[in-house]
Amino acid sequence: MSTNVQPAEKSPIVLTKKTIVLIFAALMAAMFLATLDQTIVSTAMPTIVGELDGVEHQAWLVTIYLLAMTIVMPLYGKFGDMWGRKIIFLVAIAIFVVGSFGSGMSQSFWELIAWRGFQGLGGGGLMILSQAIIADIIPASERGKYMGPLGGLFALSSVLGPVLGGFFTQHLDWRWCFWINVPIGIIAFLIALFALRLPSHRSDQKVDVLGIVFMIAATSQLILVTSWGGHDYDWDSPTIIGLIIGTIVAAVIFVIVESKVSNPIIPIRLFKNPTFVLSTTIGLLLGLGMFSAMAFLPTFMQMAAGTDVTGSGLLMLPMMAGVMLTSIVSGIIVSKTGKYKIYPLLGTLIAGAGLAWMTTMTADTSMVLVGTMIFTMGFGLGLVMQIIVLIIQNSVAPAMVGTATSTNNYFREIGASVGTALFGSIFTSRLSDKIAEAMAGLPADAANAAAGAPTTDSLTPESVASLPGPIHDLVVNAYADALAPSFWYMVPVFLLAFVLAWFLPQLKLSDVAGMVARGEAVYGEDMGGAARGDSEPQGQQRLSTISVEEQSRPAPGAETGTIRVAPDTGALGTEPSTTRVAPETGADPAKEQYRLR
Repeated sequence: MSTNVQPAEKSPIVLTKKTIVLIFAALMAAMFLATLDQTIVSTAMPTIVGELDGVEHQAWLVTIYLLAMTIVMPLYGKFGDMWGRKIIFLVAIAIFVVGSFGSGMSQSFWELIAWRGFQGLGGGGLMILSQAIIADIIPASERGKYMGPLGGLFALSSVLGPVLGGFFTQHLDWRWCFWINVPIGIIAFLIALFALRLPSHRSDQKVDVLGIVFMIAATSQLILVTSWGGHDYDWDSPTIIGLIIGTIVAAVIFVIVESKVSNPIIPIRLFKNPTFVLSTTIGLLLGLGMFSAMAFLPTFMQMAAGTDVTGSGLLMLPMMAGVMLTSIVSGIIVSKTGKYKIYPLLGTLIAGAGLAWMTTMTADTSMVLVGTMIFTMGFGLGLVMQIIVLIIQNSVAPAMVGTATSTNNYFREIGASVGTALFGSIFTSRLSDKIAEAMAGLPADAANAAAGAPTTDSLTPESVASLPGPIHDLVVNAYADALAPSFWYMVPVFLLAFVLAWFLPQLKLSDVAGMVARGEAVYGEDMGGAARGDSEPQGQQRLSTISVEEQSRPAPGAETGTIRVAPDTGALGTEPSTTRVAPETGADPAKEQYRLR
């Protein structure tokens, strides 16, 4: 058997420390853009909707971005696995920048909503692809120290968003809430264009169009249910009931489709992986509990402390500090020790304890004590948020990293949407009851003075601040009495996550980056060189393409070895099978590609 060795079609990418730093800088900028835009409009919203005559439909400013971002998450993850992530990442940045510029230039409310939705289509890709690309270039054993800063960045943007939104609105123009993304996005695009060396693929697999249609249908209706229920429509209204039924029907059809097609958007086989199921469920519960608390705390601070919109954002800094501290420290420790299971356990327990502590808040609670409470919650969240992503990426084959990452983020966003809606409904119901009880106990003269007080639906910090002293105190106390005990409903969510974390297995963290495991890259000398490619737990490194002539024998002195059929990981990302080919079989393998070991 003689071989005619030909060079591989593409030489492998060389991963050096400089390359990784440049790529990571682009990913940080992209992630910052995507997460910042989830919160930056919150403080600017009253000015925006007032200027564009959209007060009645103002919820759409947040809903459309969340909807667009959520429905494209699984698509970016899957398409990145199929065709490579660089071009898709550049497209996501371009969409986001164009959407941001268009949003800032909008002259009518519905024009802004359209551009905001377009912006969300890019934002979903930035979040997913940033995490997946890190898995491509950084081995799981070292990924913690990179994922930690990303978790801190998420916390930073969550707090900085409302602050910047308030600053731009008060001192410049609300349009800068969107225009700020343009220069940052252009810089991220240029860095990614020139520094992001990632392979592109050619896939013969069909796109799961039917699955995409029903996934979008189910997700869209669920987001509308959680956004409209209890606010725009009563929970028992025909509109909400119809959307709930539509969500269930679309979800059932989606599962059936995914179980039958050859290349599903969200492979059902993923859910046979217990580590993936446990980690994704914990992520969903975190989204459900975390975002519901974050959504209402700034308003509580404005009501109780009388701070302005910018100041209430600054009062959330303790949570950001807690998340950043533990995200970075735990990531570094995991990279050094290879052990991760303790952090989801501690994180869910501490975050749950912090939330339980927050049930004791009253209108008279000092902001220092409130800051300590939310720092505790942030401290716990930082221990688990990015570690969960690391666990998921480490538990699947390299070819499935993008799909697994996007599926986890998708369910976390679903949890955030459902949790915020449920918590908002519980809180609003309690607030109405508390205010009604307080008003019923007022003397006649005070009741007459309260007749002009705003209703629960129109309660804002500005309207509360203008109320007469006794009525102001009554409303603030009612608000605190309604909000703080409502946190008890979210405490079991964290306790359930804590229980599930006990069952997470402690797997060995891979010491080979995704691209190296797939044979698309090699390490440079400053990263350990070829020695680091020797360990290939989830795939083999492609060395060359060879042709095989039947009934031939090795030339004298020629090196021989085992040849393995190049694995086609397929839609499900299963481990490749190894085939030993012998010359005497009579097979004609001349058109096959092999990996030589």
